[in-house]
Amino acid sequence: MVPTRIRRAVNSDADPLARVHVDTWRTAYAGIVPADYLADLSYEARESRWNDIFTANQPATSTFVAETDMGEIIGFASGGPERLGDPAYEGEIYAVYVLQEHQRLGVGRRVFDAVVQQL
Repeated sequence: MVPTRIRRAVNSDADPLARVHVDTWRTAYAGIVPADYLADLSYEARESRWNDIFTANQPATSTFVAETDMGEIIGFASGGPERLGDPAYEGEIYAVYVLQEHQRLGVGRRVFDAVVQQL
C-alpha cells in the first residue's frame, strides 16, 4: 500500500514514530546489530526521545512522515543542519526509515525528498 500523504510530523506522532523507528531497526539491522540489543529496544524509550525532539523546538530540523489513506504512519525521514561542522555542507539527512512491508514502493524517496526540499 503506497501512502497517500507525506506531511510534516507533529507532537502527536511521537508514538507511531517510535513504533516505526523500533520496528525498522529490528528488521533492517537483524544480523548486523546484536539480537539482544534489538530485542531490548523499547517503544516507550523511543517515544520519549521523539517527545524530546518535538519539545526542543529546533526550527532548522524537520521530520516528515508517510501515512496510508487510513492515517497509519509507515515511514519517516528527518534532517537538519550538518552536525560535524564540514563547511562543504549546510544540511544533512539524519534518518530515513520505512516499515519493511512498505519498502521498495517509493515511500523512502518521498519522505527523503520532503526533507531535502525543507533543507
